[in-house]
Formats: sequence, structure tokens, C-alpha cells
Amino acid sequence: MTERTIAELQSVTFTYPDSQRPALDRLTIDIREGEFLLVVGPSGCGKSTLLRTLNGLVPHFSGGRFSGQVRVAGKDPVAAGPHEMSTLVGLVQQDPESQFVVDTVEDELAFGMENQGIAPAVMRGRVEEVLQQLGIVHLRNRRISALSAGEKQRVAIGSVLTLRPRLLVLDEPTSQLDPRSADEVLSTLRCLNADLGLTVICSEHRLERVVPYADRILYLSDLGARPVLGPPEQVLMGMHYSPPLTQLAKAFDWRPVPTTVEEAEPFRSRLGPLPKAYVAHQTLVGSPAPVVLQVQGLYHSYNSNGTFKDMTSAALKGIDFQARQGELIALMGRNGSGKTTLLKHLVGLITPQMGSVLVHGMDTSRTQLDELIRHVGYVPQDPGSLLFADSVREELEFTRKAHRLPPADTNQWLNQLGLSRLGDRYPRSLSVGERQRAALAAILVAEPDTLLLDEPTRGLDPLEKQTLARFLKAQTASGRTVILVTHDTELAAECAGRIVIMSEGRIVVDAPPAQAMAEAPAFATQVARLFDSGLLTVSDVLEAYAHAD
Repeated sequence: MTERTIAELQSVTFTYPDSQRPALDRLTIDIREGEFLLVVGPSGCGKSTLLRTLNGLVPHFSGGRFSGQVRVAGKDPVAAGPHEMSTLVGLVQQDPESQFVVDTVEDELAFGMENQGIAPAVMRGRVEEVLQQLGIVHLRNRRISALSAGEKQRVAIGSVLTLRPRLLVLDEPTSQLDPRSADEVLSTLRCLNADLGLTVICSEHRLERVVPYADRILYLSDLGARPVLGPPEQVLMGMHYSPPLTQLAKAFDWRPVPTTVEEAEPFRSRLGPLPKAYVAHQTLVGSPAPVVLQVQGLYHSYNSNGTFKDMTSAALKGIDFQARQGELIALMGRNGSGKTTLLKHLVGLITPQMGSVLVHGMDTSRTQLDELIRHVGYVPQDPGSLLFADSVREELEFTRKAHRLPPADTNQWLNQLGLSRLGDRYPRSLSVGERQRAALAAILVAEPDTLLLDEPTRGLDPLEKQTLARFLKAQTASGRTVILVTHDTELAAECAGRIVIMSEGRIVVDAPPAQAMAEAPAFATQVARLFDSGLLTVSDVLEAYAHAD
């Protein structure tokens, strides 16, 4: 990696039009050509704003007040604008689908070059080159809408690579991906970085996934501290939150700090065996709670007339599943395995083509949706689809009215989800993580018996995830049933009582977390893979070895 600087920010300050607080405050950093730079920090600290500054989207498309100087490969993005900067800076946004313009993969890869007036012969050569580089030749003629999330992410990367940028900038590229798809995308980025010398700048909350690939980390804090830029070990050890392996390194004084399970294994062996008196995740067995959700023989296909002669196209293939009152179930599996389809059946958005779904005793195929949502609250992957009022507080008040519930003090729900200071904010101006919590509050205020959450940690920083985990456990303690679709293994280990893993429309694992993660290592936490003894979280490890004293 060369030490040559490819981008510089000098005293950059930027404030959005509807805000009094700067998103970036006198930020001064350098970015080295050919490095893999990981940008981290709590929600709202300015990560996305920084990325959009590099190609001129900030301030050209955002508006707001901008001061300071930016130089990227010798150009000023503020003066040049996003169109001119697109040949230098390729930006892949948080939701890759939001930047797709045409229907097929090959056409999408060519679209940006057409806008730049590149000759057709050159375009064809570049499309072929990018298809090869990203390993997506087989997707050339596929419709983008039919791709998995991981495939869409690679196509989004390819659509900016055809312009041959010198910087590839990605905003939370793994936030919607299962662990294996995330590894595939990150490995692709590392190959582009190492083989082509492409500078990669990546913002991410799921640090355990990305840290092993980073040359340096930029930590932006919203606590008034100045940004920290340096080697991963140095930055991670000084952060307010860190990946599980770094937490273990702090607790047990492991040096150098491991970033992968393989690097941590020698340290783990030095800890010695677990105390015999310690048993992880003990649970008291009592009388089973009543079943509130019951699925039997459920089949569904988006391309079928209901006959299911061709089972290969079915999204759900004979699902049998039940959930009891007060359970917290994590529904996991690869992108496209049928998780969201099952969740939509549980709230009545899809009715069975074959089989049955009973929700609190109601057959979803015979019950009006209005009646079902009195008992079941559903927060989809895109929380913005639930938000349309002028303020967060009004969202909650509207839900109460829509469910014919008496007016209530909404502050308790805002407080539970850390939204007190955002009650009067316009929901669509919030960050992704804040919108996620606002949508959850808007559903919770109707006091449903069951909560269905589809990827609730998308856009949440680690501290917000801890708050969400405590909130979810409190909900089940009060008797609510919670089912969450998640790729977040750490969240599942922290709060789930059961993990259900799906593959190609079928349930392949249904077990307590420790057993499920042992049977499906791809969905195991770093701690579970390192200790292989029923320990799932850093807290488990610290508690276990405290018994050794």
C-alpha cells in the first residue's frame, strides 16, 4: 500500500438544512491511495455525510451549509459536482436497490457509461471485464428484481466500477446480507483493493465482519471528541464499543489484538478449560405457555397457481412452525431462504396457497387484516413504508386512533426506544436506525400481543442494538411474543430463546441458541466459533471464567 494521499478534507464543517447541529464539525483527515479504510461510529455521527462529501452529493443534493476544503484526486467535489466526480468516486449506497435504474444486470452495468457518453465498443469491453471481476457472468441477462440481496450488492458495485473510479465508497454494504453473502462481498472488495489497487472506503456498524479487511479505521464520535484515524488495533482499543474479539482482548490482555477467530485461537487455548461448575445458558423448565402462532404444511410460490407441481420455484416448502406466548424467536437463514415470506404469512399480508396459519386462534385465510393487526404488529425491512405523519409523536397518535384506542401519553414508548428528543422531528429526516426505532414505536403503541420484526438492527450502531436487545427481552418478560428475522448473530445470541434457521424454503434447524449455532456454524457468533462449548457472547465468557477464580 502506497502512502500517497488520494483524498484530503481540511476543516470541513457541514450542517443539514433542517438541523442546528453540524453533521461534520471541522473534520480534517487524509485518505491514502490503495488503502481499505473502515469508517465507524455511532448513528448520526456523520459517516454517511462524509461518504457523500467525497463525490459532491453533499452539498449539491442535500443543501445545507458547507465550509472547509475537499480534494479528491486533485479535484474539488463541491466545485465539480456529482456527475463529474462519478468517474473518480463510485458510491454504493446503503440500499443498493435505490440506485438501480434499469431491469437487467447487463443494462444496469452499462447505464452509467451511457450517461458519460462512452463509446459502445468500450462499454461492452468494460461490462465484460466487471462481470468477470465480480464473478457475476452468470447473472448477465437476469432481471435485477429476481436477484438475491448479495447478488444485488455485487451488481451495485459493478455499476460504479464500469466507470473505473479511483475510489470505491460503500455505505453499510453488509447491512442486509446473511453472514456468508457478507463474506463473499467483503472478499470481493478486498480483491479489488489488493489486485487493482482500488481505494476502498467502507462505513459499517457490524464491525466483526469488516475489521479483518481494514488497513486503517476512522472513528467518528458524537460525544464531542475529535475523530481518531489509525491502525485497527490502536483505534479499536480506544473506542466506546468494539467487536467481541476486541472486548475479549481488553478483558484478558491479549496482544496483538486478534481480528479473526483464527487469530484468537492461541489466546483461547491459554485460558484453559471451562470450570466444571459452570453451565452456560441454564433455563428453568416449567409448564409450557400457550401456543399463539401455529403454521402447518405451509407452501407458497410467487410464480405458481397453487398446484406446486414444480417445487423448485416455491418460496416455502411445507413449513411446520409454532410460537408460544412470551417466546423470543430469531428467524435466520441466507438471503432468499423464505424468512420474510413466512413473516408476512404470520401477519396476514400473504394468505396460504396450501397449508394453514393460525394467529391467536384466527385462521389468516378467513380473517380480515384489520382484525389480525389488532393482535400482531409488523415492522418490515423498510421502516419508511410505515411513516407518513409530520412528526414521530403524530405517528404514534395516528396508530392509536386507527386502532380505535383511547388517547395515551406517547412518551413512554418514545422513552423505551430512546426517541424522546426526536418526538417532534419529521420521521423521514431521521437516520436509518432512528426510522427503524420510530416505526417500532408506531407499531408498539397499538399494544399488539405479538411483534414481528424484519431486520430490526439495520442501521443501528452497537449501543443502539444493546438498547433494542434489552427492550425485546422486556417485551417477552411482559408476555409478548417476538419473532425477529435477522442476520445479526450477536443479537440472536443475546436475546433469543430459540433460533429457527431456514434454507431454500424449509426449516432446517429449530433449537435453543447454543445448539442451533453448533449445528449451523455459518450463523454462529465469533464467541461460539472460538469456544465451541455453549458460550455465545462476551458476557458468557466473562461469567464462565469468573467461576475459575
